[in-house]
Amino acid sequence: MRLPFLNPDRPGADHVVPPTGFTARLTLFTAAAMAFLAVFALALSLATGRLAHRWADSLARSATIRISAPPEQMDAQVASVMEVLKTTPGVASERVLSNDEMKTLLKPWFGPDLPVDALPLPKLIAVTETAQGVDEEGLRLRLQGSAPGAVFDDHTRWRRPLVAAAERIRFLGLTSLLLIFGAMAGMITLAAQAALAANGQVIATLRLVGARDAYIARAFVRRFTLRGLAGATLGMALGTAAVALLPSPDAAGGFLTGLGFTGVGWFWPLIIPPIAAIVAYTATRFAAARMLRRIR
Repeated sequence: MRLPFLNPDRPGADHVVPPTGFTARLTLFTAAAMAFLAVFALALSLATGRLAHRWADSLARSATIRISAPPEQMDAQVASVMEVLKTTPGVASERVLSNDEMKTLLKPWFGPDLPVDALPLPKLIAVTETAQGVDEEGLRLRLQGSAPGAVFDDHTRWRRPLVAAAERIRFLGLTSLLLIFGAMAGMITLAAQAALAANGQVIATLRLVGARDAYIARAFVRRFTLRGLAGATLGMALGTAAVALLPSPDAAGGFLTGLGFTGVGWFWPLIIPPIAAIVAYTATRFAAARMLRRIR
C-alpha cells in the first residue's frame, strides 16, 4: 500500500528528498554561468548577422574607378570618366576622392606623413549605384573608349571574403550556443547523479514505504529543473546588463559597431531560461532513470 504523501502530484512532494547543498550550488552556478555566456554568444551571432547584411548591401551598391595616366592627361581622363558616369543608367552619384581622402586610405600602410601631392598616385572615383545597378560590361567598354587608363572595380574580390567572414563568425556564435547548452546538460547530469548517489539510503527507504521510481525521479527532476531555471534567469539578467554596458558604436570603433542587441532583439535573451529549464529537465530525467536502475 502506498502512503498518501507519496502522491507525485501532491504539492511539495519533492521535499521528501533531502536537499544537498553542493549539488544545489553547482546546478545554480552552472546554469547562471552558461546563461551568461549564452547571452554573449547570442549577441555576437545577431551582430555579425546584421554586419554581414550591412556589408553585403552597402558594398554591393558601391564601386571604384581607378584612373592611371600621365600627369598631363590625368585631368582630361577624369573629366571624361565623370561625363560617362553622368550618362550611365544605374549610377546614383559619383565623386573624385580628394588628396586628404587618399592619404587616409593609405595611412594604415605608409603612415601619416605620406607626401600624397608629390607621388604619382592614380585618381579614384567613388561610384554609388542605384538599387537596379549598372551594366558593368557596358560601362567598362565605354570607359575603355573614353579613358583608356580607367579601370572599373565593383569590389567583388574583397566584398565576398568580408561577408563570408561575418557569416562564419555568426555560425561560430550559434555553434557556441549549442556547446554551452551541451556543457550545461553535462554538468547538471553529473550534479543529479551525485545527488541521487548521496541519497541512496533515502531512496531505499522511500521504496520500502511504497514509493515508485517514477515518483522518486520526478522529485529530483522537479528540483533540478527549478534550480536550472533560477540560475539561468540570474545569468541571463547579468549577461543582458553586461551587453547593455558595452561601449556605444562611436566610442567602440568599427569592430564593435553594432555589437549587442537592437530593437526587438533585446527580447531574444528571454528564451535562454526556458531552454535552460528544458535542458535541466531532460538531463535530470536521464540521470535519474539511469541511477535508479543502478541503486537497488
